[in-house]
Amino acid sequence: MVLNSEIKNRPEISFVLPAYNEEDNISLVIKKVDDAAKRLELKYELIVVDDGSNDSTRIKVNEFAKDNEHVKVVGYSNNVGKGFALKTGFSHAAGNMVIFMDSDMDIEPEQIHSYVETLKYKDIVIGSKWHPQSIVDAPLIRKILSHGFNILVKLLLGLELSDTQAGLKAIRRSAFMRVFPLLSVKRYAFDVELLVVANLLGLRFAELPIRICQRSLFGSRGIWEMFIELLGITYRLRVIRWYQRAIRAKILFK
Repeated sequence: MVLNSEIKNRPEISFVLPAYNEEDNISLVIKKVDDAAKRLELKYELIVVDDGSNDSTRIKVNEFAKDNEHVKVVGYSNNVGKGFALKTGFSHAAGNMVIFMDSDMDIEPEQIHSYVETLKYKDIVIGSKWHPQSIVDAPLIRKILSHGFNILVKLLLGLELSDTQAGLKAIRRSAFMRVFPLLSVKRYAFDVELLVVANLLGLRFAELPIRICQRSLFGSRGIWEMFIELLGITYRLRVIRWYQRAIRAKILFK
């Protein structure tokens, strides 16, 4: 039984920030997200998921949380991957709207207002680096790799979105609860799998511009692992049609 007091105190928005070895950035990132969230004038919580950091990331988050009870830190001892971290964060989120952002300071949190507004009539809102109004500061090689990956996603999965990997997305809790049981990717291509399943379920998408500054480069291992994960999603979607069968079984046995 849910008490009226629990409903009254439940946050309307949950922010989920996956973090791995972000001791240099995490305090400033939390402060910026917290300031941006306050300007929304809605009840919110901020969940930082420590993805097995071996530096002082969790210590710094705990220090911030001492004076800010709406800030939570969850985590585990071994690094698993961004996808697993986001699923962990979502499992602790109480808000009807969930926004997840990368915690590497690439994205300015001030732009979240338009995402929250758009989520009022869409199920999922994603930032797109290829939106005409986006402002992207990134090395040329990173732009080329990003564009190439998006082409692969369209060819292999038929997902007609201009960008799947920008680190800012918003989703209704009701939508994610439908998608959640079908997600298996633990690392880089989590976003792709989430969007593929959401597309199969007929959820409503919106792509918004994003302001982002990306200075780091992809490592060859990361590129290879993302490609392997993409092939795995393609296999489950196109060859064995696992997602389709799972969705159909869930509908039949409700």
